[in-house]
Amino acid sequence: MSTSLDNLLRRLHIVMVGTTHAGNIGSAARAMKTMNLSRLVLVEPLKFPSAEATALASGASDILQQARVCDSLEDGLKDCRIVFGCSARLRSVAWPMLTPEACIEKALNSGEDCAIVFGREHSGLSNAELDRCHYLVQIPSNPDYASLNVASAVQILAYEARRQAMRLTDIKTPEVKNEIPLATSEDLAHLYAHLEQTLIDVEFLDPAKPRHLMRKLQRFFNKAHPNQSEVNILRGILTAAQKKAQVKTET
Repeated sequence: MSTSLDNLLRRLHIVMVGTTHAGNIGSAARAMKTMNLSRLVLVEPLKFPSAEATALASGASDILQQARVCDSLEDGLKDCRIVFGCSARLRSVAWPMLTPEACIEKALNSGEDCAIVFGREHSGLSNAELDRCHYLVQIPSNPDYASLNVASAVQILAYEARRQAMRLTDIKTPEVKNEIPLATSEDLAHLYAHLEQTLIDVEFLDPAKPRHLMRKLQRFFNKAHPNQSEVNILRGILTAAQKKAQVKTET
């Protein structure tokens, strides 16, 4: 991946405060690595390092090994100029509120190191901890059940970070190309003729009373957009069915 993309995303520090389940740390590390984020800060984790965190990191153990472990949020934020606090709970004191998209846009365009802070699984961030944040970030969710797993929240912000960073560094999302060409109109015409004859041979279709069967089957295959290999497989099945029908007729 582009060095410019990695350099841009290195401005983002994922800060997890008071995480009680080590597995969430591992899952967050995995979420970060899939999106090219690398800077993890752990503030007073209940248990770290741990085998559970390593297991759930699933190949992102380097993120865990490089993680900075701090005794206080103040220490965890020392390298950051802008701080975003993620919280699902509304507060009595109003904070500037951002969506994940607006948060990442502001962070990446700032030119500064920024922290995105995630709170405890059971209670989130305290008001005192939010006092250290410049902005409050809320992930739009079901208002009747807004409790999101902390590692899942990290994944959402990490995805948004990579998406916007790719646009800023002019990296295009790779297009998924069909390795096998789609069937041509001629390929499909031969398939439909073969199919119709086979249905007649196996006595499924009465050519004197075809109704709309073949039209419906053509629409079915057209919606599927089969490739040339798939058409060849279908025609092989039809040929086998015709041979069986011929043997049955001869006996």
